[in-house]
Amino acid sequence: MKEVKQRVDVGNVKTIIMAYKKKLKKIVGELNKASKTHASQAERINSMLKKSSPALAKISASCKAQAKKKFKVWPSAYASGWGVRCTRGDFKKK
Repeated sequence: MKEVKQRVDVGNVKTIIMAYKKKLKKIVGELNKASKTHASQAERINSMLKKSSPALAKISASCKAQAKKKFKVWPSAYASGWGVRCTRGDFKKK
């Protein structure tokens, strides 16, 4: 059978990530209660959870305002993409 590649919606990805974070936080709590050995494992997992993914970062307010001025429709794929590039610093803000 052929494998069908499906397009993943960003909203669905965020939902999945939030569900995993919730489960991992529960595990961290259980490990902290278990023993000293597991507590160190819990600390490592917790440190990984605190790091935020740049893919999920919000568009900065100034870039969002500029995108709204530049494009007729907000939100649109073009305006959002431009806002993300502006937030990342791919080009100078005005």
